[in-house]
Amino acid sequence: MTERTITHEFGGEPLRSVFVGTGGAARGTVIIVPTFAGVSDLEMGFARDLAARGYSCLVADLWGRSYNGPDERDLAFGHMTRLKEDRAALRDRMLDIVEVTRAQEGVDPGRIAAIGYCFGGLCVLDLARSGVDIAGVASFHGLFDAPDLPPQPIRAKVVAYHGWDDPMVPPEAVVGLAKELTDAGADWQIHGYGHVGHAFTNPAAATLGIPGVDYNAAAARRSWAALNDYLDELFG
Repeated sequence: MTERTITHEFGGEPLRSVFVGTGGAARGTVIIVPTFAGVSDLEMGFARDLAARGYSCLVADLWGRSYNGPDERDLAFGHMTRLKEDRAALRDRMLDIVEVTRAQEGVDPGRIAAIGYCFGGLCVLDLARSGVDIAGVASFHGLFDAPDLPPQPIRAKVVAYHGWDDPMVPPEAVVGLAKELTDAGADWQIHGYGHVGHAFTNPAAATLGIPGVDYNAAAARRSWAALNDYLDELFG
């Protein structure tokens, strides 16, 4: 397994993503889009797990730094809000991440998927909404609201892993996403986990002190197992 930092930029902002290689040939490449807190040990752990299973990974830096602890929460939310308020620019930022990934040595441009967590889940759904030609996207406790942009046919296979009690994504938003994906002609799945809230894959989620945001070990395990089955389907 290998790890290296990739310096790149978008809109004049310097960014530092991390590429995790398998140490040999890869079955495919997975872009990992972090939560609003940026690249952290959590996403790096997911990348190392996937690399051990034969996938190279690019852990994407969206805004140039990471945020650690509740004292920096408001600053992190500010950056997330900035990106979310301009969904066309966010789409272009994600498309640029795909190009950065395709440019890495050993990456097969035709064997790329993207997964994202919380805000990162919204980012990968917006990537699919762009009509980009990648194999698939997977959203973990992502936000589902669609951008006010002209709809495009969705070519990527889409899966969303969702806590049914997530206060940020009520049931009507789940139905809305299903209709949107159906109308776009997507191959889609939505996995709902009962009695589960937001951020269920993050063991430190409760430290944010936000009602309905908490880790759930069973949902984390089940969704990760489902992801590995999904990647097997995409890449064989």
